[in-house]
Amino acid sequence: VQLQASGGGLVKPGGSLRLSCAASGQTFNRHVLGWFRQALGKEREFVALIRLGNSHYANSVKGRFTISRDNGKNTLYLQMNSLKPEDTAVYYCAAPRSGRLPILSNIDDPSGYDYWGQGTQVTVSS
Repeated sequence: VQLQASGGGLVKPGGSLRLSCAASGQTFNRHVLGWFRQALGKEREFVALIRLGNSHYANSVKGRFTISRDNGKNTLYLQMNSLKPEDTAVYYCAAPRSGRLPILSNIDDPSGYDYWGQGTQVTVSS
């Protein structure tokens, strides 16, 4: 399984970025794809998830970020608007292995995901 994240960069506060994650392989659960992020010196935290066709967001990004997917291209997206300095982090796409489905009360736990992309740096700074 390969999860290839891209689209990060340097943006000013209030700006926008769109992250992409190209997924390939046969052994991951195609019905669950998500984004996590990890700021320097902090633990990895949940950002957003598409699970069985429904979208879920961390409270800190709700209303600013939008997760979507293009099934034909096997690509996951994260549209990030109204970016803040506290959004600065390395962003990772993630998926559980085939047959594994994180329960709703636990979707924010990184241990529920088996495959991770290499990460893409997002820096929000003036």
